[in-house]
Amino acid sequence: MIAHPPVRDVGLATDDRQSPQVVGRASVGTSGASTRRAEERIAVSTAVRNGDEPAFTDFTERYRRELQVHCYRMLGSFDDAEDLVQETFLRAWRKRETFQGHSTFRAWLYRIATNACLDHLDRHPRTPVALPAAWGAAAGATAQLTEVPWLQPYPDHLLEPIAPSDTEPDAAAVATETIELAYLAAIQHLPPRQRAVLILRDVLGWTANETAALLESTSASVNSALQRARATLKQHLPDRRLDWGPAGDPSQEERAVLHRYMAATKRGDLTALAELLREDARFTMPPTLTSYLGRDAVIAGWLPALVGPNAFTDVRHLVTAANRRPAVATYVRHPEASAYLPVGLHVLRIEGPEIVEITAFIADVFPSFGLPATLQDTP
Repeated sequence: MIAHPPVRDVGLATDDRQSPQVVGRASVGTSGASTRRAEERIAVSTAVRNGDEPAFTDFTERYRRELQVHCYRMLGSFDDAEDLVQETFLRAWRKRETFQGHSTFRAWLYRIATNACLDHLDRHPRTPVALPAAWGAAAGATAQLTEVPWLQPYPDHLLEPIAPSDTEPDAAAVATETIELAYLAAIQHLPPRQRAVLILRDVLGWTANETAALLESTSASVNSALQRARATLKQHLPDRRLDWGPAGDPSQEERAVLHRYMAATKRGDLTALAELLREDARFTMPPTLTSYLGRDAVIAGWLPALVGPNAFTDVRHLVTAANRRPAVATYVRHPEASAYLPVGLHVLRIEGPEIVEITAFIADVFPSFGLPATLQDTP
């Protein structure tokens, strides 16, 4: 669980040192990893000297997935993260002479990626939108509700290639906590440089000196920014966030809740859906400013789509996963149509026998999950 300060994502360490969390347990293989990094520095330096673009590209491509996750944390948008990784690689090749082998190649790429994201955020500033105070007051919310319209889900299948090794057993849970939607939405409230400091220090495990060098700042300024960022993050994480269990493969209980949710949705069974929702459940739908807080508000918001003349009466689902949480892709077939058309993706936070949060996304996100554009009229 995330505490303050959050634990480090040791799977993405930026230099040859071991995180304190895994010293003693992850010593096996450390010497070999250091050797491989040293060999990589030499090979990259050789490619730079020789102007060998194919070889240089091969080295950068090894880090595409984890750099995309880094950019995604910075930006909150899957599409923007893809674009910024490509920009990172272009900058890396243009600035290849600046790689002197004094740091790991990974650390050098992270510096370029972070600065690319900061430049993007300078050109395209974005601010979370405050929702009407009455929406939260009606459900007893103690803080101003906000929405992050640009938030997009991250497909779990793209996280697999950067899963931690057996020598870093803690990294999986840590990475999960810093990729979930609640965390992503919360850090979007931070000013870009504070966001960068928080990610570099608390997620990637960079030192204050390393972070200061990247941001052309001082260690004192970095530490000050980190404390402010942690305080702001705590304000925007859900009230009961620290009670959430770690994510991972769905448990048998979670799978049962997921299937009950799909069955109740297909039947348009509001009573069954209400039984699945926790009393303080929340539903949001970026990029629209649709947000319901509390079981009654969620059910009332769903009413037109499930009951009445405009209800979805012929529904099919496909199960997938996003941000280390179970997700359901919904398709609807309209009368006299031969195919089911995509409607949206629901990412569920399930705690015990109840759903505590649903984040819905429009069907534009389906391609990144490898979901079909239509489903044919078959059982």
